[in-house]
Amino acid sequence: MSKKWPILIAPSILSGDFGHLADSAKKAEEAGADALHIDIMDGHFVPNLTLGPRAVASIRKATSLFLDVHLMIYNPYDYIERFAEAGANRITIHFEATENVADTLQFIRRCNVEAGLAFSPDTSLSMIPKYLNQCDLILIMTVNPGFGGQEFIAETLEKVQFTRELCDKLRIRKGGKTLKEEESIDSLPPFQIQVDGGVNQLTAQQCIKAGANVLVSGNYLYGAKDMKKSIQDLKTIA
Repeated sequence: MSKKWPILIAPSILSGDFGHLADSAKKAEEAGADALHIDIMDGHFVPNLTLGPRAVASIRKATSLFLDVHLMIYNPYDYIERFAEAGANRITIHFEATENVADTLQFIRRCNVEAGLAFSPDTSLSMIPKYLNQCDLILIMTVNPGFGGQEFIAETLEKVQFTRELCDKLRIRKGGKTLKEEESIDSLPPFQIQVDGGVNQLTAQQCIKAGANVLVSGNYLYGAKDMKKSIQDLKTIA
């Protein structure tokens, strides 16, 4: 499944220094990250609490990086506008966290930010096809959502491969655009498939081979002696 696609790296600020979020954001930017991944947890959908819109607004002031906001919260619709106003460039919701997936994805796009849809490891891959044309990114969780530092779940690679093969079969490209028959399959960048959890040099290679092109990594990058080199290492794996 591996192709010569640009690999995008998004350090997860969940593994940064919560007492110095601005510095953690700047560190990722100076190291050459493509985006900054921000996990929002409500203590209900997942058993942990993290950041809110005000923290995202503060991070926005500290960096020009693309802000990839991942909502691990119930009733995400109620918070979309607040995170968009705070400076999110993409807002990803969980399939498991709302009964109004399609409406919420549409609302995110109406707020002029990209819309992502995340799937937890235990969710059936049969749910993925319905939403490919309704979002800009599919996030396949490679650990159970809620905490950093977990071990990579190898079985999730099947979901990554399934999603990439489906995008190729249906000619779906970036932004959920379906190519017309006369359009070249390479006329747009690939549909964005993101993986999050336990991503390091070894597992990144497996994810890329399966078809992922956006890698979220927390402990591996923020715990590295040289984040810039670690980001370059992940990019050169492809």
